[in-house]
Amino acid sequence: MPPEYLEMYDPEAVELPPNFMGGHPFDNGNLRGRDESLAGFPRTPEETRRHLAEYYAMITHLDAQIGRILDAVRDAGLLDFTVIVLAGDNGLAVGQHGLFGKQNLYEHSVRVPLIFAGPGVPEGRRSDALVYLFDIFPTLCELTGLETPQTVEGRNLVPALHDPQGTVRETLYLAYVGLQRGVSEDRFKLLEYVVNGRHNMTQLFDTQDDPWELSNLAQEPAYADELARLRGELVRLRDESGDADTEWGQTFWSDYDAG
Repeated sequence: MPPEYLEMYDPEAVELPPNFMGGHPFDNGNLRGRDESLAGFPRTPEETRRHLAEYYAMITHLDAQIGRILDAVRDAGLLDFTVIVLAGDNGLAVGQHGLFGKQNLYEHSVRVPLIFAGPGVPEGRRSDALVYLFDIFPTLCELTGLETPQTVEGRNLVPALHDPQGTVRETLYLAYVGLQRGVSEDRFKLLEYVVNGRHNMTQLFDTQDDPWELSNLAQEPAYADELARLRGELVRLRDESGDADTEWGQTFWSDYDAG
């Protein structure tokens, strides 16, 4: 980022997230991957604050460039006739759970920005609906009056744009190569790990009461029914998506079943 943006953020003033850790508590299969080498081991507060300051500076620089695009659209007299979509790639963990990259299924790395603006989009609405980025295409078709092709697998988000309480789907299926699989719903979230040919960890989070995903409930007897239910949903989504037939899916599920 240009220096003037970096100067906006003092690393010493940057707050660490509540789920900052010196290292990830177990082997998730990618502890020494590409992005994990961005910082030393164990993670230190000082180095993590520096990375966060740089990260915020890059985001602010990007935001300024988006502003330039919007200014150009406005100056051309097209703003009232343009649907604008802001979406993003998965974000870096930058110290959360002791990780620095995005190769994981925690909320900080699977949630991405998704903002719609323009004709047909109500102002100031925020939705907690569970969506995928491939839902953008049928949504744009609806907003622009185009017919959605039958081959499109995404769902139209326009109803959820108008109703903050509206739902799009009940669950999301999460995957990272042949190492991690998960299912997320409006409250509970299940993560399963297969590393070195064996199932080595299960995590169950209540993302409403524990948004930073710090308390693993998988071994708590009171949550046994939730665990069993979400495991069944994970298998259903595997079969629905054809994941068991993919190369990565075959690696995960054969080892998962064996474990």
